[in-house]
Amino acid sequence: MKKYDPHTAPVPEEWNLLDESERIELIKRYHKKARIKLPNATLHAGIHTVVENQIALGDEIPVAKTIERLVDEGLDRHDALHAVAGALTNHIHALMTTPETAPTEDEYYKELEALTAEKWSES
Repeated sequence: MKKYDPHTAPVPEEWNLLDESERIELIKRYHKKARIKLPNATLHAGIHTVVENQIALGDEIPVAKTIERLVDEGLDRHDALHAVAGALTNHIHALMTTPETAPTEDEYYKELEALTAEKWSES
């Protein structure tokens, strides 16, 4: 895999062959070439990478279906990735700041199920 485009899902087998740092670099390169200004390009690309990694797991977890549903609701794939990334970063923040009461993976998945294009667009 030579290039990343968030509007097109990477082929999971090709994506999984890449080392994590290669995935992050491809995503950073996309954003730089698209002239998307980011406060922290590495962090942004890292979160993109985690979401793409979750999508590559297929039906094992509900992330791929959530992306598909958000696109069906009108978001482009890149915005759908950002919507899921928002839920993911909320989950990570809770894990780091309140580990004793942090949400479980199942609660993260429930948050994804409740996520809609409309809700994300309004936030």
